[in-house]
Amino acid sequence: MTRRVRKAVFPVGGMGTRFLPATKAMPKEMLPVVDKPLIQYAVEEAAAAGCEHFIFVTGRGKNALEDHFDHNPELERILKDRGKFDLVEAVTSWMPKSGQISYTRQSEPLGLGHAVWCARDLVADEPFAVLLPDDLILSKTACLKQMAAVHTEVGGHVVAVSDVPREHTKRYGILDVEHDNGRLARAKGLVEKPDPEVAPSTLSIIGRYILHPAVFDVLDKKEKGAGGEIQLTDAISQTIGMVPFHGLRFEGTRYDCGDKVGWLEANLAFALARDDTAEAARDLITRFHKG
Repeated sequence: MTRRVRKAVFPVGGMGTRFLPATKAMPKEMLPVVDKPLIQYAVEEAAAAGCEHFIFVTGRGKNALEDHFDHNPELERILKDRGKFDLVEAVTSWMPKSGQISYTRQSEPLGLGHAVWCARDLVADEPFAVLLPDDLILSKTACLKQMAAVHTEVGGHVVAVSDVPREHTKRYGILDVEHDNGRLARAKGLVEKPDPEVAPSTLSIIGRYILHPAVFDVLDKKEKGAGGEIQLTDAISQTIGMVPFHGLRFEGTRYDCGDKVGWLEANLAFALARDDTAEAARDLITRFHKG
């Protein structure tokens, strides 16, 4: 029987250089989309999928992120004294309970695989999710919840995938597909950032993973791959054959918030999807379009 995914890992040790100078003193994961930081969207997605232990792999300068997931008694008291109970709800209702959050440090930027490896003792011997907050997904059903439902059927590794133009394969981990029913693809291999002419497909992984703990056995070797970094995709690839590996074409739209224009696009898309901001966002778009 496939075990339920209870733990979610958030690799948040990156420096956010693509958003400098904004990220000089603020973690990139705290960049807001409408009125919530990217990391909050990711944690809420994990909670919607049934996760109950949230593991942050941090680095230097991430204090604001940690404070965001803690109570602010002074702020909450002021809001209550002013009768702004809706705002008290806005800053507290989504927070994980005491004991549900753990932090560990990635002291060197050695790649995504290394960041995930840093969480190995907290994950232990059970399936776990990995969410990259830069990839923000707008969907009716949380992307990770869709993946968790598939995972209960197929087990092993399940990753979120989307088709990309062949000329963009150098940007992603690409699946070598064995069988594809249009929604779920079973893979026999995985290649990190292949050149377009040798890419086995155009089916790329985005920043959502459910992984079998066997991946830690490979990450323990600290083998470096593309870019001189310890690649998570390399570790996944080495377990294929021992562990089933599937890619899910999820329902929803992914926004690359590690990119300035992608982040702006996400703000517009999420504003248009909300009842309290949709009309103003449409007016804003119309005004700029006319200008």
